Parts: sequence; C-alpha cells; structure tokens
Amino acid sequence: MDRFQEMQVFVRIAERGSFTQAADDLQLPRATVSNLIQRLEARVGVRLLERTTRTVRLTPDGEAYRQRCTRLLADLEEADGLFHDTAPQGLLRVNLQGTLARNFVVPALPAFMARYPQLELHIGEDDRLVDLVREGVDCVLRAGPLRDSSLVARRVALLRQITCASPAYLERFGMPHQLDALSAHRAVNYLSSATGQALPFEFTLDGEVRNIDLGGVVSVTGADVYAGAAIAGLGLVQVPRYRVAEELAQGRLIEVLADMPPPPLPVSVLYPQSRQLSARVRVFTQWLGEVFQGVA
Repeated sequence: MDRFQEMQVFVRIAERGSFTQAADDLQLPRATVSNLIQRLEARVGVRLLERTTRTVRLTPDGEAYRQRCTRLLADLEEADGLFHDTAPQGLLRVNLQGTLARNFVVPALPAFMARYPQLELHIGEDDRLVDLVREGVDCVLRAGPLRDSSLVARRVALLRQITCASPAYLERFGMPHQLDALSAHRAVNYLSSATGQALPFEFTLDGEVRNIDLGGVVSVTGADVYAGAAIAGLGLVQVPRYRVAEELAQGRLIEVLADMPPPPLPVSVLYPQSRQLSARVRVFTQWLGEVFQGVA
C-alpha cells in the first residue's frame, strides 16, 4: 500500500466522517482502513483524526493535511489524463473578492459548471491577502495594484472608477470643483488589507495621477460598508462605477470631480507558479477573462 492510497483513505474518511462508510466506498476491509490510518499518522508524526465511539473528526493538523491531500490526489488524477483528451476534473479552490464575485462571477457560474461538469468548485470570499500555498487555494481574483511578484498574474479587466458622495453630504460641505477645495471635505477612508493604513484618494489631472490624503471620521475595511457609508452621508468615496450605478441613477449618490477621475482599477486573477500548468486553473482563468470581457 503506497502513500497515495493512505491519502485516499484519509480523505474519504474525512469526507464521510466514518471509517466504516469510507471502507464501504473504497471496497476495503474495515481493518485495512484502520491500519492505513495508523500507518499514516505514524509516518507524519501527528494525530490527524479524533475518534470516538460515534464520531470521527479532523484535528487542526488533520484539516491542514486533508487540504493538501485533496489537491495532491486531484493532481495525480489530472497527471494520469495529461495526454488524453479529457475534460478537467477534481477540486478547484478559488478565493474571490466579494463584490466582483456577486456582480460578475457567480451569475455566470452555471454556464461554467455546465461546461466542466467534472469540476468541483470551492469558493472563498475575501478581500485580504491570502497565502495561496499555505491555505491550499488554487487561485484568487483581486481588484487593485498587484503586490506579490511571486505569483503568476493575468489581468482580466480595467474598471472605471469615480469619486462620489451623497446629496446630504454635498449640501453640508458643498460641491468641490477643484482639488484645492478638498481641504474642506472629509472622506470615508478605506483601510488597506496589507498595511492597515488608509488608501489615498487618486485623481488624474493633465495625464498625471495625484494622491491626496483626506481626513475623515469613519474608516472601513469592506467594499459594501464603504459604499453604504457614502450613501449615509459620511464622506467622499472612490469606487468602481459599477458598484454604485444604481445609486447614481436613483440620485442617492452624485459624482464629483468627474473631469479628474481616479485611474481605472485593475482586476487580476493570480495563482502560484506551481499551479501554472493545472488544467483546472487554466480553464477557470480563461473563463474569468470571458466573464469580464467588455466590462469597464
């Protein structure tokens, strides 16, 4: 019995929560399954499963090991079919920025899953920096400038951005027409997930981008709260236009300094060098390019 069979048995036990059911699924004797797990735990040097008379649960080490095993087993299956005209199959773990997922990716997912029915997709929603290798994530979709040069990146969109505020805010603080007028205004500040510091406001003037730090009394870390704070009249914000298109149409937000817009916001899919040849990652990133084609 080789290591891959030990991993296969371990993953099936984790999925089924039962030694007996895993043994039935794999058509192995119950004693063989127990022996394989004992050998596996002895080899890796940690307890992977907590066993009681009624339940089987993963330990924290077991959960981390399960994620790695799942990926390795999927890769093995994919390698076996490398030279055959077979569709990508197995588990694909992705992490998506929430508003991009809800507005663009998830509505189009049924067509993707119909195109690749042998794929199983696990989706995480986040806007933080993710350690793709440590957390077992195959690829992430993020908006903003790229920071990690160790990842392979593919840009899929450039989103138009605007500066805007609510009518109540503009009635109180006035409509700014020049950058100098911003000294009398306040911002809803968006905190960087990388540094924890407020991101500066950016304005394009005569072909150059100028950064301006605006004071404010509210800081946020989430895109939905950011837009909501602007609608509530708490300050100026800079957002991709698609995020607030309905509010602009309804008059709940008003664009300001339209002739000095922020630079477009890049949207990129990133994945580790080690995942570059994965058929699962390849078809997903190609499909994301299709989803965002023409989006501005």
